[in-house]
Amino acid sequence: MIIRVSEIPEEGLSIEGVAEFPHPFQDPAWILEGLSLLVEKDGNDVLVRGRMRARVPQTCSRCLELFPFEVQAQMDTRYCPRPARGEEVELTPDALEVDFYADDLLDVNRLLRTETELGLPMKPLCRQDCRGLCPVCGGNRNITPCACEVRLPDPRLAALKDLAERLTRQ
Repeated sequence: MIIRVSEIPEEGLSIEGVAEFPHPFQDPAWILEGLSLLVEKDGNDVLVRGRMRARVPQTCSRCLELFPFEVQAQMDTRYCPRPARGEEVELTPDALEVDFYADDLLDVNRLLRTETELGLPMKPLCRQDCRGLCPVCGGNRNITPCACEVRLPDPRLAALKDLAERLTRQ
């Protein structure tokens, strides 16, 4: 959804529900489930406040199974008009909390994508007590208990093992 900044009413623009956002994400598997926004003008700036909820498929980092992850985000974003090219702009600490709009157009889909991406976990887990994959047979230990007893040495430590053996021979 693109909003023309000059057409935002004095009392602000209220957006409730997801009906006006049929495809806000590039990935069709990402689903916007809830949205409540208030878009207000503050001089030339635009304030966007509200909350959103989206469901994003993730792959568990332990067992590699797909699971739906729910992102909930609170939004409180200030947009300023993009400075003209070549114009010198002094950056302040507050500049990190500001985004820009250009040509009198504010892309709300971009805000939704950004907030959803920021809400995704760095290490997704299907559940907190996920047991992961067996390092020997590769079976999913959440589904089938594994009886493997052989513990393979960690290949990352092979260089240290060689060094320890050389030092003990001297």
